[in-house]
Amino acid sequence: MINANIILDNKVWNKDIKNLNFFFKKKLKIVSNLYFLKRKNHYFTILLTTNKIIKKLNSKFRNKNKTTDVLSFPFNEKIKKNCFLGDIAISYEIVKKRSYKSSFSIELDKMWVHGLLHLLGYDHKQSKDYSKMLSREKIILKKLEIIN
Repeated sequence: MINANIILDNKVWNKDIKNLNFFFKKKLKIVSNLYFLKRKNHYFTILLTTNKIIKKLNSKFRNKNKTTDVLSFPFNEKIKKNCFLGDIAISYEIVKKRSYKSSFSIELDKMWVHGLLHLLGYDHKQSKDYSKMLSREKIILKKLEIIN
């Protein structure tokens, strides 16, 4: 099973999703049943934050003094069967801006799933890695469509 500790550092998130813990709990239950994640007990943290904070994090940890949509901070390079994967930070303003084309929950799903895959060791530095990561993202997001 995959579990997440949700940290809300700004109540603005509650405008768009009323019960964030329930939102993630039901989604993580579905994700945990995917063939490439089954029989693994992983947990991670999601910081739901704002552009101001994510810009500070991006500057401090990546030396990029700008806002971004999602940041992932893997805890370990080698992923074991039962382990803490790391932390994800997501910007409210960017989710909100992108949600005008779809919905807030769909855009939030795209970001946390992308971040989770980074924690699981996927990246998009080379085209073959990008293809594999994108394929996994599509599989997960397709499953999550059922409950959006």
